[in-house]
Amino acid sequence: MSVSAASGNPPRAGQAPAVKAPRVAGSPIASPIIRRRLLIAAAVIVVLAALAWWISHSRATGATAYRLAPVERGNVQQTVKSTGALSAVRTVQVGTQVSGKVVAIFADFNDRVTNGQLLARIDPTLQQQAVTDAQAQLGKAQAQLAQARAEYDRNVPLARDKFISASEFGTVQVNLSVAQAGVKSAQVTLERGRQNLSYTNIFAPINGVVVERNVDVGQTVAASLSAPQLFLIAQDMSQMQILAAVDESEISSIKGAQRVTFTVPSYAGRTFTGSVEQVRLQSKMTDNVVSYTAVVSVQNPDGLLLPGMTATVEFVTGSADSVLIVPNAALRFKPSAEELAASGLPATAGTDTSRRRAGAAGGSTGVSARAQGGGAQGGGGFGGGQGGATARPRRVGTGTGGPGTLWTLDANKKLTPIRVRTGLSDGQHTQVSGQHLPIGTQVIIGSSLASAASPNGAATNPLTPQRGGGPRGF
Repeated sequence: MSVSAASGNPPRAGQAPAVKAPRVAGSPIASPIIRRRLLIAAAVIVVLAALAWWISHSRATGATAYRLAPVERGNVQQTVKSTGALSAVRTVQVGTQVSGKVVAIFADFNDRVTNGQLLARIDPTLQQQAVTDAQAQLGKAQAQLAQARAEYDRNVPLARDKFISASEFGTVQVNLSVAQAGVKSAQVTLERGRQNLSYTNIFAPINGVVVERNVDVGQTVAASLSAPQLFLIAQDMSQMQILAAVDESEISSIKGAQRVTFTVPSYAGRTFTGSVEQVRLQSKMTDNVVSYTAVVSVQNPDGLLLPGMTATVEFVTGSADSVLIVPNAALRFKPSAEELAASGLPATAGTDTSRRRAGAAGGSTGVSARAQGGGAQGGGGFGGGQGGATARPRRVGTGTGGPGTLWTLDANKKLTPIRVRTGLSDGQHTQVSGQHLPIGTQVIIGSSLASAASPNGAATNPLTPQRGGGPRGF
């Protein structure tokens, strides 16, 4: 017979002491925290059981939930996107042709300067000394020339009367010629010294705005091999340009005088306009990607745009106003064999080569799955939501239309195909045309019935494009 711990008697030898159980009012499990956790666990189990039953029931009965979108009338603008940097149309680097210490600066950042205005001065001591030395050398050469000419004049009658030999008179003539050449050389040296002395004053070569100033008073500049840049002057800030890099696959659609829209981070929500001025023939290769430079002319009358700003450019390559449009997901949607069988349609319905290409590419619009936001990385939504962004600038749509297939539901909730022809695409919507396609027609953009495995039973590759509205999207 065990001894209660509450009696106060010590336990028998070899017997473990009794542990006193915690007592809570009512029941040992009546704590509010424990009760709340039990309720939450029970609710989670019920929800998971209901979800498992719904999934199994849906697969067993073949019931499919479709996501629909209406056929609308709207505007489609086809663009090619790129990025570039704003810059002045003409900039001039102001340097120096002589070395020395900067003793004075008369212009600073953002100053407006005029052609011929003094910007800076370099210490002229060495150049002034060179001029003085050249003047002295010129005087010496002139004196030697005077002496040689006098000697020549004295020997002319002697040579004529044969009092001196022809060889001696030839030496006198050579001395005169050497003296004349020495004077010319001294004159050139003096002119060079004076020109170098004038280079110690730095003048503005054009009218414009000082964008950069790279020197300070007291700094020494060396112009031995190349002229160092002291200032950078932008000629006219009211007229600017964007040098946009366009991929080689898109450059064929960029033409002169083409309309361009662009945005800059400094003015979020504001769109600026411009036009294509030039497509340069020189190509550039970056990470094995060939691109060309498109020069976009931009008007900047209010001076809001500054050099160096990053611009996100959209080249408008085509537009259509007041046309029938559908989401690109509607053109990418392709019913599964189970869905076709449930609607009494053959498994080959809408699977010919041209239609399959149209359905996979958004109606033959040339938009990649990544550019349209669908595909393998899309997944975010019921039926093909916006997916991952493109890794480099891509063209949104092309001007080439093609056949496509839209799917809708009849009065009995059966699948019905509608043959259409696609047009321009802006990456989200595509222009369509065809018979029996009134405004407001509800077309399918995704469904809930999508097997986690391929039709032959093999596991589906998660990197391959999936039909919009798979189990993850649903």
